[in-house]
Amino acid sequence: MIQVRPLDGVRVLDLTRLLPGAYATLQLADLGADVIKIEDPRGGDPMRSLPTSGGRDYFALLNRSKRSVTLDLRSSDAARVLHRLCTGADVVVESFRPSTARRLGVDSQTLLHRHPRLVCASLSGFGQSGPYAERAAHDINYQALAGLLRRHEGTALVSRESPPPIAPGALVADIGAAMQAATRIVAALFARERTGAGSAVDVSIHEAALAWGMFPTTAELANACYALYETADGQWLALGALEPKFWKGFCERLGRPDLVPLQHARGAERARVVEEVRRAMLGLTRDEWLARFADADVCLTPVYTPDEAAADLHAAGLDEVFTVRTSTETPEPAPALGADTDRVLEDAGIDAAERARLRAAGII
Repeated sequence: MIQVRPLDGVRVLDLTRLLPGAYATLQLADLGADVIKIEDPRGGDPMRSLPTSGGRDYFALLNRSKRSVTLDLRSSDAARVLHRLCTGADVVVESFRPSTARRLGVDSQTLLHRHPRLVCASLSGFGQSGPYAERAAHDINYQALAGLLRRHEGTALVSRESPPPIAPGALVADIGAAMQAATRIVAALFARERTGAGSAVDVSIHEAALAWGMFPTTAELANACYALYETADGQWLALGALEPKFWKGFCERLGRPDLVPLQHARGAERARVVEEVRRAMLGLTRDEWLARFADADVCLTPVYTPDEAAADLHAAGLDEVFTVRTSTETPEPAPALGADTDRVLEDAGIDAAERARLRAAGII
């Protein structure tokens, strides 16, 4: 029996580069969309040249189950080719600065004028207007501007020596924006089913980073019950005992039932409780604590390195970290640069002679 995926039959032209756009369209591909990655003939997506890390090829992870077409969007002939491709597409996703998108003719206003049923998604750094709209930036810059890199009084990191501020262990601005984009694209497709009209989707990575600040931070939650604690061997444990029942179970297993009423202590009393727990946690190694709490329901976990996280018993049982699985199909590998150019352009009505001319001119 053939299983139909939610976005089977939806065609996406992906003009984006690097992580945010690739992750957004990966989610669409995992849901069944035919994602055609439009890449510059001179090297393609810059992510192709990034070195692997810990055995991870990020381009391969983010671009599997997609097709690759080379097209130099800066050339005078590119607009004609792109509009032919748009005729058979449902979604176009781009990640250029606003002025660049307009210059290349891939902004939503230009595309919707000629293709009113398209969903035109822009995944830009700072949105389409405002004083920063044309600035270059990456995830660490968006986080910095959103106030996510500042250390606060009452940090959840409890150690003998507080380390200097560091960026979070994940590209939260990029990933958050990618998830917003994918969600809004699917919503726009749903709206088109009702109205018959396409629409513009505008996602700002900076705004996605700012959105994280709407929710409680680890600093705001910080208390003895919600913190990272160093152990005797220099390893770390994460305690998330926010609910009273978890804190009670933790204190009792720690041998400090006297701390149970002080879960949300403030001021000097809070500092005293934190210090009491910190000293206690330094009494055993990480693995010794994990053994002691193995059968305790208290929200206590090890702080893993990336390699440890991948080897974890639960993570090892997952199919793929990056996959939004809705079927049992095996994803196709990421495409070689331009591997699908001829097939896709032929389907768009561009014959072999014209493709040869475009290729000789370096346009595809």
